[in-house]
Amino acid sequence: MSKARQEFGLLGERIAARWLMRDGWVLVAHRFRVGHRDIDLIVRRGDDVAFVEVKARRDERFGGPVEAVHYRKQRELGRSARVWVDRHGSDTLRYRFDVVGVLVVGQTVRVRHVPNAFRLP
Repeated sequence: MSKARQEFGLLGERIAARWLMRDGWVLVAHRFRVGHRDIDLIVRRGDDVAFVEVKARRDERFGGPVEAVHYRKQRELGRSARVWVDRHGSDTLRYRFDVVGVLVVGQTVRVRHVPNAFRLP
């Protein structure tokens, strides 16, 4: 992945984190890594913990950013989330998977937050 793409991804994650914090979430972890996989953001509000995948795009030529979180990525997020829960979790917390799509076109930024975007079997 090119440096420009990495920087754009980080920009999307910063935008998503600010968006979530304005909604009352507290940032618990940024880019929690397990091997070669990572979870972009882990946020908490009360007893709810959300594992958040952030997708940033410059246009919608290939579909919206939220739709880019396909089954394989969901499965990887689930595996990483289980590791986080084993290390830091609690029986009193509720867990979910959210997706935040960030569309940056010129100076315009659109954010779409999808709570409970998917469930794992």
